[in-house]
Amino acid sequence: MSSPAGLTEEGLDALQRLKERREVNTVIFRRTESPALELELEGNLTHDELVQALPSDQARLIVHELAFASKEGTRRHAQLLILWVPTAGGRQEESYRAGYTALKGFLAEVHVHLTARATDQLEYRRLVALAD
Repeated sequence: MSSPAGLTEEGLDALQRLKERREVNTVIFRRTESPALELELEGNLTHDELVQALPSDQARLIVHELAFASKEGTRRHAQLLILWVPTAGGRQEESYRAGYTALKGFLAEVHVHLTARATDQLEYRRLVALAD
């Protein structure tokens, strides 16, 4: 499988580690002057840490593995692809949209895709409802 357009080798490696390692559950990308998405953060973030890591005035692309309990009480994990476009960063949406679309096609195992404009749209229970 080929890499999506605009993703650096470093970003591709981070996504691979997200798939393979338990200590990585979050990858955040940002746009720079180059057309490529730059890896901004790769780590193991709690839900609260993820929300705190997002800038209030700039867009980002996030791949995050959400851990939760299903309605039946079993432990589950679901990967999310999030296009973060806060109101103050709305003018950046178009430049991130192509990367978002490319990642949707590349990450076939990710079934939850969302665009969030405010942190309340990333509320934990809302994300669980989308993933379950």
